[in-house]
Amino acid sequence: MQSGTIRAGIGGWTFEPWEGTFYPDKLAKKRQLEYASSKLRTIEVNGTYYSGFKPATYAKWAAETPDDFVFAIKGNRFVTNRKVLAEAGGSMDKFFAQGLEELGPKLGPIVWQFAPTKKFDAADFEGFLTLLPETHAGLTLRHALEVRHPSFADPEFVALARKYGCAICYAHHEKYPEFADITADFVYARLQRGKDDILTAYAPADLDGWAARLKSWADGGQPDDLPLADPGAAVEAKPRDVFVYIIHEGKVRAPHGAMALQERVDG
Repeated sequence: MQSGTIRAGIGGWTFEPWEGTFYPDKLAKKRQLEYASSKLRTIEVNGTYYSGFKPATYAKWAAETPDDFVFAIKGNRFVTNRKVLAEAGGSMDKFFAQGLEELGPKLGPIVWQFAPTKKFDAADFEGFLTLLPETHAGLTLRHALEVRHPSFADPEFVALARKYGCAICYAHHEKYPEFADITADFVYARLQRGKDDILTAYAPADLDGWAARLKSWADGGQPDDLPLADPGAAVEAKPRDVFVYIIHEGKVRAPHGAMALQERVDG
């Protein structure tokens, strides 16, 4: 059985402490995306959570990156930060009207991040899931759900995500809930316990462990050492693409961690 594609990356590409540590000295800021995308296979864009961008900006990002590069795009906060999620239709339409299609095949998962105070309510959350478009401007969309309240560790949430084909973001985080249930044809993970005093953010032995888990996901399996919200659910064994991002406090070493992780899964 063929394996899915594993892409390891970072959050954003504009970060001053990366100048001279990840980026070469004297590299022009306007060439940072070009450089980062030559070393990594994906980047999660955080700026789209806070504001909209113009179609020309997305076209520029697409032009500056390799053919096989993929962006993960965070959904706008005006969609997810609301009391009644089913009322987000207008903000959702505005988000998709900004020109995401200019990325073409480089448009990867759309990540919908919810506040740590947002609790799971099945009817409320299904109202949101019904708003998510399956396609946009001829592109098939993939949606990932990043929830941050412990109440989402509920088999009913897992069932809803699976019903609508959305991936649940697995977060390796000190505070947020951690569950690795597979609910879509891809896996989305954020590794957020990296340390800046470790050259590769995670220690080599830890990276070895994560590489093995990523390969398990890509091969259609499920790692047996990660917590699940619904451990009794049957999951179809089929190849899945895997998107993994090293994003931690400080994040100085995140690029080196992502490159080291990519090297392990490719080797």
